[in-house]
Amino acid sequence: MDGAAGKEPDRSPNGTGRLRGWGGITAMAVMCAVAVSLVVSPLPWGGSRPGGGSKDTAGAPVPAAVSGKAADCTDPEASLPASAADGPAIDAIKQRGRLVVGVDQNSYRWGYRRADGRLEGFDIDLARAIAGDILGDEDAVIFRAIPTNQRIPALENGTVDLVVRTMTINCARIKQVAFSTAYFQTGQQVLAPKESAITGYNKTLAGRRVCSAEGSTAYEALEKKSYGAVFKDEGDGGPEDRDRLTVPNQLDCLVRLQLGEVDAVVTDAALGAGQAAQDPAIELKGGKPFTTEFYGVAAKLGNDDLVRRVNKVLDSYRRGPWMAAYTKWLEADLPGIPGPPAPKYRND
Repeated sequence: MDGAAGKEPDRSPNGTGRLRGWGGITAMAVMCAVAVSLVVSPLPWGGSRPGGGSKDTAGAPVPAAVSGKAADCTDPEASLPASAADGPAIDAIKQRGRLVVGVDQNSYRWGYRRADGRLEGFDIDLARAIAGDILGDEDAVIFRAIPTNQRIPALENGTVDLVVRTMTINCARIKQVAFSTAYFQTGQQVLAPKESAITGYNKTLAGRRVCSAEGSTAYEALEKKSYGAVFKDEGDGGPEDRDRLTVPNQLDCLVRLQLGEVDAVVTDAALGAGQAAQDPAIELKGGKPFTTEFYGVAAKLGNDDLVRRVNKVLDSYRRGPWMAAYTKWLEADLPGIPGPPAPKYRND
């Protein structure tokens, strides 16, 4: 994608090698920094899913048309048809000369900052591809690091044009933001120490302290069925909330797990796999995710021209760049994924 695209990054966000067991606590805590909302200047460097169903001659998944309006939420992953046409949102971005994207700077292999300050990862590559299509320059992007619980507010208040930050498409969120077609499939899973008696998302969580991020689908899953886990802070969401079990940013859960303040974490398997790669003392439990979820690029509601343009970029991205990015960033920790999810489009 950019000048550094051919270089394999260090296997740790701080560039000093993998964190070793519980000894990486201090480095991780510093790296995490409770995920402040940092404005980052443009950097000088740069059917059946996933991969199932019909494919075209280039090997990309064939899109499916879905009847019904998004408000019905029978299929939240169905998005607006792709288009290269400009509109008010695209015009504003071109006038500014920069695409502003909300990203993570702490998720290993997805969006993380190296010791030299560079942001890299699967989501970062996708954000650059979108900027390249709209503005003709993959470096014409301003990254704003935002915590998990600020993804939707950042779009609503205009802080960012897009969020490319492992954001799950679901029925609740499509009432608040507009999503592109899905670009990755994952699901919720339990992350815990290898020697833990916790075996997955089941009754072994009873009485255990379980951490999740505020505003995450992991927290929603625990609300629906906790198996007796302790997952809410006293005064959760109020002024007395100490953010021990429900935290602003997902990576804060890993720090709490390493410190022994919680017994397990519920998170996306795609994120948990990267965290397990950072710390060999922890692992994903249960064999496979207990939910099926899809990541999408999020935009402000009403910015239809921008959503359509992102879908146009994703149509091309699935035909080669997606697999190249997967091989580079994710395959080592998430092996066996044959390709991206097939897109679904609304026909209303």
